[in-house]
Amino acid sequence: MRAVDGVSFDIAAGERRGVVGESGSGKSVTAMSIMRLIEPPAGEIVTGTIDFQGTNLLAMPEDDMQDVRGGKIAMIFQDPMTSLNPVYTIGDQLMETIMLHQHVNKHDARDIAAQALDDVHIPGPQTVLDDYPHQFSGGMRQRVMIAMGLSCNPDLLIADEPTTALDVTTQAQIMDLMLQLAADRGTAVMLITHDLGVVAGFCDTIQVMYAGGIVESGTAQEIFGDPQHPYTWGLLGSMTRLDESHAERLHSVRGAPPSLINPPRGCRFNPRCDFVQDICRASYPALRTSGGDDQLAACHFAVDLDLKTIDVREGSTT
Repeated sequence: MRAVDGVSFDIAAGERRGVVGESGSGKSVTAMSIMRLIEPPAGEIVTGTIDFQGTNLLAMPEDDMQDVRGGKIAMIFQDPMTSLNPVYTIGDQLMETIMLHQHVNKHDARDIAAQALDDVHIPGPQTVLDDYPHQFSGGMRQRVMIAMGLSCNPDLLIADEPTTALDVTTQAQIMDLMLQLAADRGTAVMLITHDLGVVAGFCDTIQVMYAGGIVESGTAQEIFGDPQHPYTWGLLGSMTRLDESHAERLHSVRGAPPSLINPPRGCRFNPRCDFVQDICRASYPALRTSGGDDQLAACHFAVDLDLKTIDVREGSTT
């Protein structure tokens, strides 16, 4: 099964890239591939390159890759309770990362760890270092994960649905915190989420994934203002809008994502698309320029359709 197939994109220094799509679209596998956390026999990277600052990570020896993980590329996972070891203190886990990548002694590592916790607005950081994960709320544990990810000033931070398990108020606080810290340090961020509302206020660029591939990418303004792919229309149409009447039912993308063991022929979205044509069932569309200057879409008709005539809530042309 090809969990991710033919995915290619660039992230510039300091860029905030959003990766959106349904569960099973390949978002997390893409991120774990960058960190080289896909291991046989569960999976393997068959072909391709992952170029980071001029070096192909796939060709790098494992010992060198250990220096990249956490030091130059850091990752925040979506469930902080399972990411933090329950039998070690917060300080032990933060200090381990800092001593490994910054080559400092334990005393200095503790000071750096305390400063990292202070940066994410955790009160009493020197005392908190001796606490265990179960003594923290979900939001506080996620702040610890952000502190751990940013403690070594990585060039790229991968955040895999960092707010999924949190309430809405805490979500907003965490996203504001990540935005501020990334901007202050010049860190590039790859934010993985299924929530378009989260990426709207955080990301510079967005790529939409479906069934293991990218179906659309562009700037946030292009994706939200002039979407080119029917799947993107469906995602946007399923969002509640404050400037419209709430009497209408939200549009939903019918059906379910296809099996990647036996994917449909042609465009993988064609069984769920309201605009499907014969060519969609016959051939897989290439990702090509459509809409804005930096916008790409994998749809046979993205260039030809006038999107202003499409009602994404009703799923039909006017």
